[in-house]
Amino acid sequence: MDPELIDLLRADLTSAEYNTAAVTSLLGVTADGARQRGVFTPALRVLKGRETSALATLTRVFLLGETGTAAELDAALPKLGHAGAEQLGLLTGDPDSHHFRAVLSLNPVALEAASGASEWWIISDLDDQLRRGPARPDHVMGVGGATRSLITQAPSGKVGSALDLGTGCGIVALHLACELVDVADAKIVATDISERALMLACANARLNGQQDRIEFRQGSLFEPVDGERFDLILSNPPFVITPQNQPADTERYEYRDGGMRGDDLVAGVVSDAPKHLTVGGTLLCLANWECPWGVDGLERAQEWIAGPQDRAEHVAAWVIERDRIEPAQYAETWARDGGARPGSEAFDTLMTGWLDDFAERNVVAIGLGSIRLQRLDMNNSCSASIHVERAGGPFSPDAGEVLQSAFKAATRVAQMSDAQLLETRWLLDSGVTEEREHQPGRNPRERSHSLPNAESPVA
Repeated sequence: MDPELIDLLRADLTSAEYNTAAVTSLLGVTADGARQRGVFTPALRVLKGRETSALATLTRVFLLGETGTAAELDAALPKLGHAGAEQLGLLTGDPDSHHFRAVLSLNPVALEAASGASEWWIISDLDDQLRRGPARPDHVMGVGGATRSLITQAPSGKVGSALDLGTGCGIVALHLACELVDVADAKIVATDISERALMLACANARLNGQQDRIEFRQGSLFEPVDGERFDLILSNPPFVITPQNQPADTERYEYRDGGMRGDDLVAGVVSDAPKHLTVGGTLLCLANWECPWGVDGLERAQEWIAGPQDRAEHVAAWVIERDRIEPAQYAETWARDGGARPGSEAFDTLMTGWLDDFAERNVVAIGLGSIRLQRLDMNNSCSASIHVERAGGPFSPDAGEVLQSAFKAATRVAQMSDAQLLETRWLLDSGVTEEREHQPGRNPRERSHSLPNAESPVA
């Protein structure tokens, strides 16, 4: 994408106040909430009663999938113009009607993190509601729930170097640039195997004024950073477990399918990460793991992390499983994700391929979660633990700071000797709470080892 045209677009979006708060104010909370769920009618009804403005035009065309005339778009984008937007690939026009529609998404995105809120403009491919058809194989996703979860869980604080492994539209790299802005000579590298993803990620970096902060490199997983180490690695890799036995003409989406069987890609990321971390450096990776019959998927994740006994790097890790779903539900989710709909031949073919693949390998469930891993100092002879657990519920905006603090404390304790544990003065964390329960009517101070039987009188 032409960098000069991107600069003109940035100036126009700034002038139009094209941001999440302004869009919500324009549409109202209810209509904007419906829009974010893919229901556009309430927002379109609201816009009919609003005066024409640059913000209204941009919202109608890029957020609601409606067309705009050349005159309307020239007024909304006075520096770039409809011709410049078409040259950037944002719009396509009908030569007969002189109306233009969006062919790329241009979204204002707000992110909440421990360090505060940040606002970005993100160019990506149209999502399912606006695309109204199957995605292209090199589809570049915008900012979805998984990416937001990764950023929410990410450690806060300044580090000297960071890697966004599998950058996609580049939003994680932008977040890293924001977090590292006060660090002199900080290095931020973003990698992806998709040439198209890197094109849009570079455009987003320039659109948000971060083009000089991020270095983009093309290649598979850690290949572009061979021999380099980072203080922090964040990754939302193509972790979707995709069957390899589907027909040759079945579309494979680069953003979710790494081309490996089962959960081998995530296993590779986790096992290779330690040699790309500095001592004390952290990897945070979103992941799916299979649960074959009689085997807990969390145990398999532990084996990936532990690695061979002669591995050069010592590590500690924390694996959190946020959900566990059955193969049929997993297959349905990702069949729909590509644009197939229940009842269609394409949907049935995809479902069959997934279920056959899971059945062949006796997979009875799939775990969804994240893996946090830290490289330890080799001079410390004490082994650190690999902790796994299941946890439900949404993460709060400050989850990254809390999770990283807990992880560091647990890692430190695991490396202590008995004497060190006894010598340490322990302080109660402010987040620790105590819950008690007692039987109504009974004095909480009373001790009872049995409950009244069915014949006992009750109040």
